[in-house]
Amino acid sequence: MKLLWRLSKEAVRYRGLYLVAILSTLCLTGVNLAAPRVLSRMTGLVCAGGDERGLRTILNLTVILVGLYLLRVLFRFLSNYIAHKAAWNLVGDLRTRVYNKMQRLDLSFFHDKQTGDLMSRTIKDTRDFELLYAHIIPEMITNIVTFTGVLTILLFINWKLALITCAPIPLIFISGIIFSKHVRPLFKVSRRKEGELSGKLQDNLSGVHEIQSFGQEDYEKERFNYTNFEQVKAMLHALKVSAVFHPSVEFLSSIGTILVVGFGGYLAYRGNLSVEDIVAFLLYLTLFYTPITGLANLLENTQQSLAGAERVFMIFDADVKIKDKENAVDLGVSKGKVTFDHVRFSYEDDVPVLQDISFTAEPGQMVAFVGPTGVGKTTLTQLVSRFYEPTEGRVLIDDLDVRDVTVESLRKNISPVLQDTFLFNGTIFENISYAKPDATKAEVEEAAKAAFIHEDIMAMPDGYDTQVGERGMRLSGGQKQRMAIARAILRKSPIIILDEATASVDVETEREIQKAIANIAGKRTILVVAHRLSTIRKADRIIVIREGEIIEQGTHDELVALGGVYARMNRIQQNE
Repeated sequence: MKLLWRLSKEAVRYRGLYLVAILSTLCLTGVNLAAPRVLSRMTGLVCAGGDERGLRTILNLTVILVGLYLLRVLFRFLSNYIAHKAAWNLVGDLRTRVYNKMQRLDLSFFHDKQTGDLMSRTIKDTRDFELLYAHIIPEMITNIVTFTGVLTILLFINWKLALITCAPIPLIFISGIIFSKHVRPLFKVSRRKEGELSGKLQDNLSGVHEIQSFGQEDYEKERFNYTNFEQVKAMLHALKVSAVFHPSVEFLSSIGTILVVGFGGYLAYRGNLSVEDIVAFLLYLTLFYTPITGLANLLENTQQSLAGAERVFMIFDADVKIKDKENAVDLGVSKGKVTFDHVRFSYEDDVPVLQDISFTAEPGQMVAFVGPTGVGKTTLTQLVSRFYEPTEGRVLIDDLDVRDVTVESLRKNISPVLQDTFLFNGTIFENISYAKPDATKAEVEEAAKAAFIHEDIMAMPDGYDTQVGERGMRLSGGQKQRMAIARAILRKSPIIILDEATASVDVETEREIQKAIANIAGKRTILVVAHRLSTIRKADRIIVIREGEIIEQGTHDELVALGGVYARMNRIQQNE
């Protein structure tokens, strides 16, 4: 009931459309209840034989019947279309809300989630709201009104026969409760397996180059096949329970029909029931058992919808850990001063990543972080952008704790250039101007020249209108990196983060990237995570991190002279 209440609150913004749909559904039900009575009246007149007056009555009833059927067409259209219009608008709203919520969640939320599963929740599971609001709820209203109306009419025709008609109903409702209790968890499992299948498909399509390169097509086919049929088996398990319930309801309904026909025939034989009433009773009997026999499909669809709704609400209920305080201030345009004040951080309890990190990057300085893989260098830069928050200590921008400023204003002052540069499927111009959507062509070209990528772009057939492909697959690694630098330059953020920007490029491309970095050095505060020490020789300060702690810091020359860890790393790379 709690879930159903939440679902009803989601739909309240479309209450006007739902009101029209519900009224149309009620009118449609009224027409369906009136038609059998008109038919039974006509049958009674025909059986009684008639005079001219009776013939006129039959003609009048025929006109009324045609009118009722025309009204049925109108009300069915309004009921179906308006309900669908409201439901699909609700689905569209929910998809946007799910997407917006996921954009606000911190990175830790995505650590154990598959992209394909989140896509399934956003697109497929939200679609179940359409099933609920455009089909299940209108059918439920129709069934309740039809059942109540027909029962009232049957009681009016012959109360004894009507009570016999109701005999199987308690058994049907008890079986429905048992069915709902057992089938809903099965549909939840099926939805989870469907999400895993979407995740596997997304992974394999993204990694098709690796699959083909290592000749693992057959291996991945088997893995996909296994995940695929795990979902199939889960769905079949749920449908197996449904397959037992459906015929059980039909059997119980058939017993009710047999009792009515038998007892009704007995009453007719004794002269206690007229032909007109028998015809009316049999016509209404079909309407009476239709909502009951439809209970099986209704319950099955409801359980599927609720299973999908629970997966959607899991996103809505996820805690947004990185959010603005009530009194958060706008950072404005930062000077670019970055301070770490005794910062400690861990992703999991008792597993420290950073321990007692303290340093200051003054405006316009380049500060580099070096050390073995996995010592927390990238994590350190993500704390600056507040993708995570320190377990202890403070991260400050211009002497303001990043937790005391709005997230939006903080990140406006920071431009990242990551090792795995992400480019959107669009043109080069669109990707560079992503940092500043209203940028002119001249501004984009100026940024590209500063990043030493302009000549490469102009050598392409369509220049800045060249399509980069998904994730920039039509460009080289060096070109993508320099485009990312151009994007950062265009934004004119006071702080630029370079995370392994030259780790996976050749020596010649590295020189081009170094030129681009040199172009902005001194103008912006640059935090560099470096693997290749050649990139950071001119840094104002180099901080060496090992096992989450700062063990050395100084300029390149100072650290080489110190003869410690950095000096050893430098010797190794010079001898490569």
